[in-house]
Amino acid sequence: MSSPTRRAARRGLTALALTLSCALAAPAATAQADQDDAQAAFDVLVFSRTAGFRHDSIPAGIDALRALGTQGDFTVTATENPAAFTPANLASYEAVVFLNTTGNVLDDTQQSALESYVDGGGGFVGVHAAADTEYDWPYYGRLVGAYFKSHPAVQQATVRTEDRTHPATAHLGATWTRTDEWYNYRTNPRPGVRVLQTLDESTYGGGEMGADHPITWCHTQGKGRAFYTGLGHTAESYGDPAFRTLLLGAVRYAAGQAPADCSAPSGPAQVEAESFSSGSGVQIAAHAPASGGRTLGYIDNGDWAAYSSVSTAGARSFTARVSSAGAGGTVEIRSGSATGTLLGSVRVPVTGGWETFTTVSTALTGTASGPLVLRFTGGSGALFDIDTFTLSTQPTTTLNPSVHLFHYPWYGSPAVNGGWRHWQQGGHTPPDAVGADFYPALSPCDSGDFTGAVAQHMKWAARSGAGVVVTSWWGRGSYEDRLARGILDAAQKEGVSPDTWSTDGAAYDRQWTNALDPAIGGSPTWVSVTSFNEWHEGSSIEPADSTPPAGHGYRTYDGAYGRTGPAAETAYLDRTAHWAARFPAPARR
Repeated sequence: MSSPTRRAARRGLTALALTLSCALAAPAATAQADQDDAQAAFDVLVFSRTAGFRHDSIPAGIDALRALGTQGDFTVTATENPAAFTPANLASYEAVVFLNTTGNVLDDTQQSALESYVDGGGGFVGVHAAADTEYDWPYYGRLVGAYFKSHPAVQQATVRTEDRTHPATAHLGATWTRTDEWYNYRTNPRPGVRVLQTLDESTYGGGEMGADHPITWCHTQGKGRAFYTGLGHTAESYGDPAFRTLLLGAVRYAAGQAPADCSAPSGPAQVEAESFSSGSGVQIAAHAPASGGRTLGYIDNGDWAAYSSVSTAGARSFTARVSSAGAGGTVEIRSGSATGTLLGSVRVPVTGGWETFTTVSTALTGTASGPLVLRFTGGSGALFDIDTFTLSTQPTTTLNPSVHLFHYPWYGSPAVNGGWRHWQQGGHTPPDAVGADFYPALSPCDSGDFTGAVAQHMKWAARSGAGVVVTSWWGRGSYEDRLARGILDAAQKEGVSPDTWSTDGAAYDRQWTNALDPAIGGSPTWVSVTSFNEWHEGSSIEPADSTPPAGHGYRTYDGAYGRTGPAAETAYLDRTAHWAARFPAPARR
């Protein structure tokens, strides 16, 4: 590391620069800047070697980082020489910046040096085309978070700030309109990173990731820290004070000078399907759009793949990213062996191409504890490929008592009520035709089916993280009055507090952002989601059927937060849990 003596000598030279920067920064950053002045000086290596496309903005980026070094009390050593990547040399730096690198820029020995450096406590910052680098090095894919897939023309778009607690984004508002080149990524990095900013694909053309399009994120890597932003294609970006402040916060975080919560969201780990420990008939196939550029392929009827490090203990769901230009087929999820306990199965559709992926998922039942084995069945010839999968246990959700869901109890069906109630609103004929844009995953159910539909509703409510269910009550003797006790009992069984009330992805995120933004929503003491299950009016987060009855023009949640098919049905429940976890509940009185 740098010598304390040399660092102390630089302190007096940078004090004035720090003072001047405070005058230009947003008020929220002023207190942080005062704290920053007491931090130690540090050193940063900026690497901009290209083995593919070369950005003409690289010189502007280096100049900006050098200016930020003067402001933030760090030195910048800029190089395109990969020989700089040795353990001894990297030990001189607190952070390494990959500035618009492209292609394979390090050999095996140099890769090993960077890997040891970061895992041992060093910092990494990737800017823009850093995601277009080292496709054949799996560790780098995890370090940068996601690989580049494609981009439309340079154009204006709206960036949404998802996390304003990080030093790189604390100065930004809820939205930020700017011009840049907007990357699509091969995979959504969210499961393994802390997303700081997303793109609103409705504000520009050419987005391919749907409602959940991360563009800036951070995460821990071993004992070190990693940060990536897809911004920074244009030379003009590096003259933008807001973008320069983002870079400064990124470098300070990576160097360990500014603390931040970059822990990944809790949840199941994603498994590369080609990482099987043993198998029969299967092979690894190369497909550029796949995670890591490879899939589990050459799958025929009766083949199987085992994963010795993946336990089936407590498994409750299976989700996989798949493709098929063959016959399609079925994945059997088994424990212990290819003939072991069958926990569940899921159908893989024909997607139209080996590089055209979709997501399939299924619930799992039964008790098992052996290693995971996937067995494949179908017709003759090639069936399908599997890119990645997750095997998850039932999540334990912390319920937030300051997040409420409105649950409407005015539905009836012939099986329970003796006739249809509310579903036929607007002149429709249930069960296939209901007066709604979406079709419920439970089909038109009955609000009096306490052990069936209502029990499932409350399990979903608990999954969303909401701690209170608010139900309608229209007076003594009313239809809703007769159902109230059963509904509230079902809520209590799931740990959700009952209450009574007398008589799309980007849009949903925008509503939450507005509610929690001090400049827009103030400082709310509670947030109410209206509603959980009102299919005829307003919005609903109850799971919507991914394959609704045909001929009625129903929409689905497909594409919400990057999910497709059955996996998209619960997209809004899980997104509610994401926001509920980020809304601080006030102290109970």
